[in-house]
Amino acid sequence: MHVLVVHNRYASAQPSGENKVVDQEVALLRAAGHRVEVFERRSDDIAGMSLASKARLPLLVPWNPSVRSELAARLRAERPDVVHVHNVFPLLSPAVLAACADAGVPAVATLHNYTQVCPPGTLQRDGRPCTECVGAAAPLPAVRHGCYRDSRLATLPLALSLVVNRRRWWTGVERFFCISAAQRDVLARAGMPAERLAVKHNFVPDPDERRTGAGEHVLYLGRLAEAKGVRLLMAAWDEITASGGVGVPLVIAGAGPLEHEVTAWAAGRDDVRCVGLYDAAECRGAIARSVAVVAPSTWLEAFGLVVVEAMAAGVPAVAAGHGAFVELVADGETGLLHRPGEAASLASCIRRIAVDDDRNREMGRAARRRYEQGFSPAVGLERLVEGYRTAIAGRPGGGDSPPPLGSKSKGSRRGIRAGRDGDSK
Repeated sequence: MHVLVVHNRYASAQPSGENKVVDQEVALLRAAGHRVEVFERRSDDIAGMSLASKARLPLLVPWNPSVRSELAARLRAERPDVVHVHNVFPLLSPAVLAACADAGVPAVATLHNYTQVCPPGTLQRDGRPCTECVGAAAPLPAVRHGCYRDSRLATLPLALSLVVNRRRWWTGVERFFCISAAQRDVLARAGMPAERLAVKHNFVPDPDERRTGAGEHVLYLGRLAEAKGVRLLMAAWDEITASGGVGVPLVIAGAGPLEHEVTAWAAGRDDVRCVGLYDAAECRGAIARSVAVVAPSTWLEAFGLVVVEAMAAGVPAVAAGHGAFVELVADGETGLLHRPGEAASLASCIRRIAVDDDRNREMGRAARRRYEQGFSPAVGLERLVEGYRTAIAGRPGGGDSPPPLGSKSKGSRRGIRAGRDGDSK
């Protein structure tokens, strides 16, 4: 297949699971022999913009006409079989969907969060789950509360984009990839077309390193933010320390808005190490040396990439018992689920998983089996290509029988293209 991936890359100063997923999927498809190209913007480029361009940027969040023109021209010239849309905020906008319609190319979209029904995409406010805007005609509560970056002004373009582009998203995308069943259920209840919502879990490459011993530390790997449960983890670890500890330190790897607070909390302690941002190889090594990976998010995670990375390395996880974690972690089998938002429950689970070496190793082996069955590259490729085929077949004139996987038949490709050209608007 010929695939064009559309993505606005998040800032490189902070870890981004979405950037990682996009890069891994592109590499997976290319390794399987598919032709994959990328149409992208980078949030890092905002810093180098003129003041006038920065001031104009919020106006382009709901609709960026120059992106529509540029992408449509590229699609007409290159004629990919399908466009795969990921993040479009803030530099691309939903105008990418109009470009696909202009060129008559079917689009699929991965929903990495809840931005289809919640302007900041987190379903959270003030550290607690919030669904006030879900199903509403207009997300006025989000604007009133300043849910994005605690700013009404910053939230307004996102809320406006959600309102004016809702129909375009829901009719202009042939197939939505939900990264968990929990996310799909939320979106379906909010009114999104259920027949277009397919669950496609993110895959994780098989790591070079797997755990071989008991582990050296408990690991938190991710963004240092309120929604990720960082403050909850600090409170739980204080409780663990007060009761004598678990014999290994807590390693915190990442960056984010709570970085200074976390660093100050850890200063002078020998049971906590803040190591900053790790590169990919350092992440894999840290996971493989872990007693357990901790994912205490207070928001309803749509997936939980670090949990699956731990599975791949044969490491159990301690995760919040809500959102996607309840389908990723088999409680008591591949890890433990704590009561969301409760420091005492989190502390208890960390103690249980750290002090029983035999049970911990058994969980690690079960986690690895779970990874092989549901989150390996082979499974990821199969589900990804299946979604592309469905999108192509569902397009008017797209044909009932897409070309076989890996087919080089010019006749088959011409048949698909002719169908799309006939449907151009």
